[in-house]
Amino acid sequence: MSRHPEVRWAQRIDKIYITVQLADAKDAKVNLEPDGVFSFSATAGTDGNLYESKLDLNDKVNVEESKISVGVRSIFCIVEKAEAKWWKKLVRDDQKAPHFVKVDWDKWVDEDDDGADVNVDGMDFSNFGGMGGMGGMGDMMGGMGGMGGMGGMGGMADMMGGMGGMGGMGGMGGMDEFEDESDDEGWSSYCVFLLVLINFHVLFLLALMQPKFSHEMQIGKALLPQFGIRCSLTFLIR
Repeated sequence: MSRHPEVRWAQRIDKIYITVQLADAKDAKVNLEPDGVFSFSATAGTDGNLYESKLDLNDKVNVEESKISVGVRSIFCIVEKAEAKWWKKLVRDDQKAPHFVKVDWDKWVDEDDDGADVNVDGMDFSNFGGMGGMGGMGDMMGGMGGMGGMGGMGGMADMMGGMGGMGGMGGMGGMDEFEDESDDEGWSSYCVFLLVLINFHVLFLLALMQPKFSHEMQIGKALLPQFGIRCSLTFLIR
C-alpha cells in the first residue's frame, strides 16, 4: 500500500509553489497536465516504500512554463498559472484539501501584499513541458552524467575528482605555520654555518702563520679548503 508524502504550497498571483517533502527519493516521477492535474510518485526509505499523491489543482496551468527541481530532501515545483489570479485554495473549490497538504508559511504572502518571488538561487530546474512525466532521480542523474561530452569536460567523475583536488587547497591555510618552521630551521642552519666558517678561518690563519706545524696540522691545512667549500655548498643547498 502506498503512502502520501507531505505536500506544502504557497502562491503568487501568477504561480504556485509546491514542495513535496520526501528525503532521498528514488525513481521520482512528477507529472503536470494543463487542466491542473498534479501527480507524484517515488520510493524512499530503507524498505523502499512507495509514496504517491495526486491533486486536482484549483485551475488550469501553463505546463510549458512550469519548472521542477529534484533535491536531496524534497522536490520543489514552480507551477505557472494559466491565468494570473489568486486561488482560494490549492485544490478545486468542490474538493476538500487532503490531510497531507499544508500551507508553506516560509513562502506564503497575503494577497494584499503580493511579495517578491521565492529565491531559487542555486537550484537546478527542468521544464515540465515536453517531458511526459519525469523519469525519476536515477534517470536525471544518468542524464547529467551524459554532460561529460560537453566541451571535453570528461564526465561527472572527472569533475568531482577535480573539485576534490581543489578542496585540498583549504589545507594551504597551514602554509604560515610551515613557513614559520622553515624560517626557524633556516636561521639555525645559518648560525651553524657561521660558526663553522669562523672556525675554518681561524684554523686556516693559524696554519698560514705556522707552516712548520706537526704532521696533523699539515693534513688539516690541506683539508680545510675542501671542508669550507663543502660547508658552503651544504648551506646553499639547504
